[in-house]
Amino acid sequence: MPDASTATASTETQPMTEGCDVFVIGGGPAGATIATLLAQQGRDVVLVDKEHHPRFHIGESLLPANVDLFRKLGVLDQINAIGMEKWGIEFVSLEHEHRSYVEFGDAWDKSMPMAWQVRRSEMDEVLFRNAAARGARTVEGCKVRDVQFDGDGATIQARMEDGASRSWRARFVVDASGRDTVLANKFKSKKKNPKHNSTAVFAHFRNARRLEGKLEGNVSICWFPHGWIWFIPLADGTTSVGAVCWPYYLKSRDKPMKEFFFDTLAMAPELADRLKNAELVDDAVHATGNFAYDGTHATGERYLMLGDAFSFVDPMFSTGVLLAMHNAFDGAELIATALERPAQYPKARRAYEAMVRRAPREYTWFIYRATNPTIRDMFMNQNNIMRIKEAVLSLLAGDIYGNTPFWWGLRRFKLVYYLISWFNPRRTWRGWRRHHVAIRDMGRLQGETIQTEG
Repeated sequence: MPDASTATASTETQPMTEGCDVFVIGGGPAGATIATLLAQQGRDVVLVDKEHHPRFHIGESLLPANVDLFRKLGVLDQINAIGMEKWGIEFVSLEHEHRSYVEFGDAWDKSMPMAWQVRRSEMDEVLFRNAAARGARTVEGCKVRDVQFDGDGATIQARMEDGASRSWRARFVVDASGRDTVLANKFKSKKKNPKHNSTAVFAHFRNARRLEGKLEGNVSICWFPHGWIWFIPLADGTTSVGAVCWPYYLKSRDKPMKEFFFDTLAMAPELADRLKNAELVDDAVHATGNFAYDGTHATGERYLMLGDAFSFVDPMFSTGVLLAMHNAFDGAELIATALERPAQYPKARRAYEAMVRRAPREYTWFIYRATNPTIRDMFMNQNNIMRIKEAVLSLLAGDIYGNTPFWWGLRRFKLVYYLISWFNPRRTWRGWRRHHVAIRDMGRLQGETIQTEG
């Protein structure tokens, strides 16, 4: 039975349907990037976001491969102005007395030595406003309720935050709605990843002790018994700290989230020491289900799914923004083919589908093994024999879509991993078994949205 608001809406005069070439759902990095590029092609683009910018979003760490994409969008100086320079990564392990440091400048391609840590609220607003400045029609506070496709395009129904209805008719639809996955839910194309299952607890701190000098902006990754912890310094003096945990661990919580979070950080003494004089921003701790998922497909006759609207992987290597933006660049060309050269579109779709799966496949090989003791040892005791360190750094820098010839080095790294695992069968078995048990689905957490506790 329809609720009162639905019944009232049905008696109101239906809104006039507006027209556009491309309708983009979601004003994050994926949506804002593709809207900018399509507008620069001369297309009539509507970009909507259910919230108003600036709005909170986790995921502050960028990769060197992002730099060229910002340059192409014309926002490089703006990102540099809000970012903390990030030259590398620090690895911390409870099983090792030393800490390990890598610099992106030591990768195979030496031309991408740095990236930034950013507040996503600021970065996303820069990209969203840039889309508007480049000609996209932007609408905030607009939640898409339904998309209906036919042979000529799609009709989009949306509701504004004041309750008003709006309707658009588009030749093509881009779903960049993030983990709302508007179209994937409609098509039932989102499939939970059976090989990985995690959740995150995170907060922002003031006055955290940081590394010194050039290392100050490094992201720190620390393994602890139930997953791994990030430590991300931001330019405004705050630091983002979060623990990505196996779901069984979060399910074991029997105390308030804040107390549970600090107990978790205490398992990593080095990071806990950096926070001993720090204070929580807004006295808030957040939790969210980071359940990995993949889409059965990313494209259709009249639509494209980008970024987290298509797939989501563990954030350990900070790939989210890069994959979203890079796929948006290729997606803009795919849409141009669909609208201008439809006979070539099926072939272009196949190539695009293969492309969007390539990077997640390479990164998840490492993510699936991230807590394995062999991988941990290899990251903590780096060796550039046969250029394997340079190859791994190229991957960590996001240099996955270029022509840098590091792939044989990456294969050699994997070969060394398998050899070490083979000669340490007991440890390998324990690591595999622990991962297998850890990824069991704890149903209470699946689909959990961000919650806040003071």
